Amino acid sequence: MLGFIISFIFVFVAILVMRQDWAHITGDAPPQSTVPPARLIIKDELSLYSGEEDSKGLYLAILGQVFDVEKGMKHYGPGGGYHFFAGKDASLAFVTGDFTDTGLTDDVSSLSPAQVVSLYDWLAFYHKDYKPVGRLVGRFYSESGEPTEALLQVEAALEQGQRLNDQAQAEKQHLPACNSEWSAARGGRVWCSTKSGGVQRDWVGVPRKMFSPGSGRSRCVCVQNSSTLENPNIQEYEDCPPHADSCPVRE
Repeated sequence: MLGFIISFIFVFVAILVMRQDWAHITGDAPPQSTVPPARLIIKDELSLYSGEEDSKGLYLAILGQVFDVEKGMKHYGPGGGYHFFAGKDASLAFVTGDFTDTGLTDDVSSLSPAQVVSLYDWLAFYHKDYKPVGRLVGRFYSESGEPTEALLQVEAALEQGQRLNDQAQAEKQHLPACNSEWSAARGGRVWCSTKSGGVQRDWVGVPRKMFSPGSGRSRCVCVQNSSTLENPNIQEYEDCPPHADSCPVRE
């Protein structure tokens, strides 16, 4: 039990730190009087920073935030593997990997909350490694530099994605995944240990099938006590003693 509490506290603190980072990059951090007003850049101006010969520099935008990526010229400049990001906001492609003209767009309304979290991870990367130079007027920022309704919707999806991540992390601590193996000679086996599922703890647990509601699919989780069996989505493995820490798995 002590190990579970310690692991939960560690995850909770990590989430708080990550949220502080996100608060900074989404503009929710406390204002600082020494920070100058953000430079506003229109789409046509941004296109002049493509890194091509005679261009004004090398910029890219993500979620309307513009970064100087000239120090990454070998990646974002002409001939680089990510040159298609230069001089534009192609936020959607950071998550989808669709680098066609259709995919290189700033319309992220099709992304799920979990995908929006991934997009903000990319935004955090650029804040860490590159210099922000302004805001792109358009989908995410108005002509006065204020967040648009589209950006507010993305930030709402981010909050939802964070909550889902919190729930998943809490579940991982409470119901860590089993170890598993399979061979043609012996078939499959699942078992629990004090490190299974990547969760260090002071209890072993017993393997149980956990079903995803509505899908009919299951995965193996380690259950600490029998009270968890009150959950209708958790079932024992067939032909496996209730208190065994290892169970055979039939195909």
